[in-house]
Amino acid sequence: MEIPSKYNPQGTQEKWYDYWMKNKLFRSVPDEREPYTIVIPPPNVTGMLHMGHMLNNTIQDILVRRARMMGKNACWVPGTDHASIATEAKVVAKLSEEGIEKQKLSREDFLKHAWEWKDKHGEIILEQLKKLGASCDWDRNCFTMDEKLSSSVISVFIDLYKKGFVYKGVRMVNWDPQAKTAVSDEEVIYREEKSTLYYVRYKVENVDDEWLTIATTRPETILGDTAVCVNPNDKRFKKFLSKRVLVPLVERSVPVITDDYVDMEFGTGCLKITPAHDENDYNIGLKHNLDTINIFNEDGTLNASAEFFVGEDRFEARKKIIPELKKAGHLVKDEDYVNKVGYSERTDVVIEPRLSAQWFIKMKELAKPALENVMNDTIRFYPPKFKNLYKHWMDNVKDWCISRQLWWGHRIPVYYLSDGDFVVAKTIEEAIKLAQQKTGNPDLREKDLKQDEDVLDTWVSSWLWPISVFDGVNNPDNEDISYYYPTSDLVTAPDIIFFWVARMIIAGYEFRKEKPFENVYFTGMVRDSLRRKMSKSLGNSPDPLELIEKYGADGVRVGMLLCSPAGNDLLFDESLTEQGRNFCNKLWNTFRLIRGWTVDVSEAQPEAAEKAIHWFEAKLNQTLELVDDQFSKFRISGALMAVYTLIKDEFSGWYLEAIKPAYQRPIDQSTYKQTLLFLDKLLKLLHPFMPFISEEIYQLIVDRPEGESIMISEMPKAVSYDKKLIREFEKTKEIIASIRNIRQGKNLQVKETVDLAVVAEEKSYNKTNLTIVQKLANVKEITFVAKPDEGAVTFMVMVTQYSVSLGTMIDVEAEKKKLEEELKYQQGFLNSVMRKLGNKNFVKNAPEKVVTIEQKKKTDAENKIKTLTDRLKSLS
Repeated sequence: MEIPSKYNPQGTQEKWYDYWMKNKLFRSVPDEREPYTIVIPPPNVTGMLHMGHMLNNTIQDILVRRARMMGKNACWVPGTDHASIATEAKVVAKLSEEGIEKQKLSREDFLKHAWEWKDKHGEIILEQLKKLGASCDWDRNCFTMDEKLSSSVISVFIDLYKKGFVYKGVRMVNWDPQAKTAVSDEEVIYREEKSTLYYVRYKVENVDDEWLTIATTRPETILGDTAVCVNPNDKRFKKFLSKRVLVPLVERSVPVITDDYVDMEFGTGCLKITPAHDENDYNIGLKHNLDTINIFNEDGTLNASAEFFVGEDRFEARKKIIPELKKAGHLVKDEDYVNKVGYSERTDVVIEPRLSAQWFIKMKELAKPALENVMNDTIRFYPPKFKNLYKHWMDNVKDWCISRQLWWGHRIPVYYLSDGDFVVAKTIEEAIKLAQQKTGNPDLREKDLKQDEDVLDTWVSSWLWPISVFDGVNNPDNEDISYYYPTSDLVTAPDIIFFWVARMIIAGYEFRKEKPFENVYFTGMVRDSLRRKMSKSLGNSPDPLELIEKYGADGVRVGMLLCSPAGNDLLFDESLTEQGRNFCNKLWNTFRLIRGWTVDVSEAQPEAAEKAIHWFEAKLNQTLELVDDQFSKFRISGALMAVYTLIKDEFSGWYLEAIKPAYQRPIDQSTYKQTLLFLDKLLKLLHPFMPFISEEIYQLIVDRPEGESIMISEMPKAVSYDKKLIREFEKTKEIIASIRNIRQGKNLQVKETVDLAVVAEEKSYNKTNLTIVQKLANVKEITFVAKPDEGAVTFMVMVTQYSVSLGTMIDVEAEKKKLEEELKYQQGFLNSVMRKLGNKNFVKNAPEKVVTIEQKKKTDAENKIKTLTDRLKSLS
C-alpha cells in the first residue's frame, strides 16, 4: 500500500471515528472484567465547546482509553445538563425576538418552546466532542430532565422531606433580578470594585439641629430603613439611646437601637438598618422586632413602598437619590471606597438580597460523612491542596436554597390546599390521596390542589448524576448501578468544587451509603499568556473547532496537555498546538521512513543495530514504568512528555539513526521486525493521547481484520530491564555529540572520517556501544591510549578522556582557551564541594547517601582537573 507523503488529520479523524462507532468499540455492558467508570461533567444544553471543555474532555478520554487498553471494562457516560437559568434565558430571548412575551404564555406553552429549543440545540456540544475524539458510550447518553433522571430528582426531594432535611422558610436569599429567581450562595461570584461611600445624616426627632450620620454604599436602600443602630459600648452615641430619628426624604420615624454587631471603626460607627435588603440587617431586625419594608420589585426596580423613584431601576435610583439628599441637606460627604459586590454566576448581574419564601435543604448533618471521607483519603483529591478548600466550605456549610422561580426544570412536588397547607407527592394522584388523608375529606379532587410554581435548582439533579445515570435511585439494585458504582475518576474544574463535587459526595453517602468516585482530578483554568481568563468579550479565546481544523484533533490534544499541570492554571499558547501537529508529522515521517526500507532476509544484523535494539528495549521499559507512575499520580502532562520524548528523541532520533541501513542498502529482517514491534508498542503507548494518528499507523503496519482496533489492543506492560544499558547509552550519546561538536567547530564535513582515541585501559573500558559511536559519528578507527596525541582535540565524558586527531586542522590557541575555561569551571566546582565537605555540621548531620554523593563529586572533579591540566601541558 502506498503511504501518502503528508498526513491528513481531517480525513483520518472522520474515517476512524466512524469506524469506532460502527463497530461499537465505545460500548460497555457489565461483565466479569474490572469496571472503569467516568461520568462526564454534563455541559449545559446552552453550551458550545470552549477551551475548558477541550482540556477536561481530553483528560477524560485519555483516562478512559488507557483503562480500556489495560483490560478494564471502560464506561464513559456522556450527557447534558438542562441548566434552568441559562436555558430559560435563551428561550425567553428567542421568544422576544419573535414578539412573544413569556408572561403571556401558559406554563405548558412555554415548556413546549423550551423543549423545541433543547431538541434543536441541546446535542450540539456533544457532537463537537466527537470531533475531539471523545470515546463515550453514546448509547448511554443522558439528559438531566430525561424521565428516569427526573424521577430520581423528585424521589430524592420527597425522601429528604420525609427525613426532615427539606423545609420551606422565609429567608434572606440571593436574588437575581434578571433571571427573577433565587440563587444559592455558591452561585454568587464576589468581585472587588471601586465604589462610593456616602455619608448621610438623619435628623433626631423632636430635637432642633441634632443629627446622626451613617455611611452607606447603597443610598437607594435608605427608603426602606426601619432603624439606626449603634454599638452599646460606643460612648459617642449614649445620648441618642431611646431616641428616634427621621429617615431622609420619606421622613419615617425609626428607633435608635444598640447591637454588638456594629463595628465602631467603620464609617461613623452608626449603621442604617434595612431588614428587607441586607442579610445582617435582616438578622438584627428579627432580634429587635423591626418592621421590614421591601422597596424592590422582582426585576430590581423600585416599588410603591419606596415612595420615591417608583419604577426606576435600582442603579438609576442610586444616581437620582444623591442630588435629592444633597438638596434636602442630608448628604454630608462622599469618598472612594473599595468593597466586594456579589454577581450572579449565571447572568452576571449584581445580586440583590431579598426576603423570600423558598425551599431549603439542611446540609450540616448530611455533610459530615462527605467531609470525613475526603479528609481521610477514602476519596482522593489531585492535587491534594484542594482538600483544605473543601474542608473550609464543608465546615461552614449553610442550608442550600433549592427553589428557583422558573418554569424550565424539575417542578417542586408540593401540592397546596386552599388554606395554605400542603402535601409532598410524586404525582397528582398520590397528592390527592395524601390530601384526603391529611384533611379527612374524601371528596378532595385535583381542582382542590395547586402544585408549587417553582422548579428545583439545576444542581439538585446534578448532585445525583453518578447515581441517576445508572438509575440507582429508582432501581437501587439494578445491574448497572451494582457494577459501575462507585465510579472510578471524576475530572472537573475546582470552580465547581462546592456546586457539584461536594454535593455529589454528600448525595453518594446519603443515598448509596458509598462514595460516588475513587478520585477527583482538578484541572486548571485555561488562561491566555497574560494570565487572563479566556472569554469571548476579551477576544482571547480561540474557537476549539477552528483549532482542530487547523492543527488536527491529536495536535490540539497534545498542545493542551503540554501546558496543563494538575490543578494549576493552563497558560494556553497556540504554538503548543502547532508543536502537537508537528509531532504528528514527525511520527508520520518516521513511519514512512521505516516502511520505505527494503528488507533482505540474507542480510546479517549489524552489531550497531543489535546493541541499539538492546538499549531501546530497556529504554522503552523504563518509560513504561515512568508512565505508569505518572498516571498513578494523575500527572497526565508528565506521562505525555515521557511518551513524547521517547518517540521524538529516542526512537525517531537515536534508535533509527543507529539501525538505519546505509544509503540504497537493505535492512536485515531481524532488525526490521524488531523495529516494527517497537513501533507497535509506541503507538499503543501513544494512543490514549493521540487516538487518530495512532490508529491510522497501527492499521497500516499490517492488514487487520474488520473490527480490530488499537483502542482495544493490550497496553504494553513494563518488564525487568538492565539499567546499565540505559546509563551506558547516555554515555554513548555524549561521545557522539562531542565528536559532532568538534566537527562543527572545525567545519569538518560529516562524510569525512575521524579517528577516536580513548584515554583508558582497553580491558577495563566498556566497549558495548563503540560500533554505534563509529556509525553515528563516522569514526574510522577507535584506539586506546595512555595519553592523547599532541595537537588532538580532547573532550571528557564522565571521568574518561577522549581525543580526536585533527593534525594541522587544530587551532592550538583556541583549544588552549577552551581547556582553560573548562579548567576554571572545574576548579570552582571543586571548591564549592570542598566547602560543603569541610563543614563538620554537614558531614555529621547529612544522610550518609548525601555525603557519599558529595565525595564522589570531589573525586570526579579532581580527575577532570588532572586530565585538563595534562592536556594543557601537552599543548604548551
